[in-house]
Amino acid sequence: MNVLKILSLTALVLAAAAAPSAAAGEDDLWNLLNDGGQVVLLRHGPTDPMPGRKAISLQDCSTQRNLSDEGRDQARRIGEAFRLHRIPVDQVLASPWCRCVETAGLAFGGADIEPALGNLYGRASERPQRVRELKALVSEVRESGNLVLVSHSATILALTGIAPAPGEAVVITPLGDGRFAVAGRLELL
Repeated sequence: MNVLKILSLTALVLAAAAAPSAAAGEDDLWNLLNDGGQVVLLRHGPTDPMPGRKAISLQDCSTQRNLSDEGRDQARRIGEAFRLHRIPVDQVLASPWCRCVETAGLAFGGADIEPALGNLYGRASERPQRVRELKALVSEVRESGNLVLVSHSATILALTGIAPAPGEAVVITPLGDGRFAVAGRLELL
């Protein structure tokens, strides 16, 4: 890791620690991502209404809220923004819910499924275990590239204290040993 990257990273981490509600500037976040080693927690895009009263099944997208046309368009534009800014992406993981899998596919060409990223809305009993799993995942220090995690507002909120809007990202700097710093929020569109 070069000295400028360490200084830049240190400044963002200290700023986030000193004022957690203050977000780094958009250009600073894009530059941080361009250097790699970060985690991007991305909320899926806008969805269509829930399809009736069927029991939800992760294996059957027709039982879930799925991306709307606006959500699909937004996912494509997120991918374009990452390519335009030349952001290195080493790995993409997605919640097993169809709207997250589709967001990852349209933006980044696909993803591996990570159950820990699943929707925590209405699932308070799962929160402690899931947050432990997510802390381990996002705190792992990376030397290059970025890890993109496509998830849900309630899940991102449980981990970071931030509830992102559809298609918004929370950028995290891994610090190792279950620790991380929120570098800021990134409105991708």
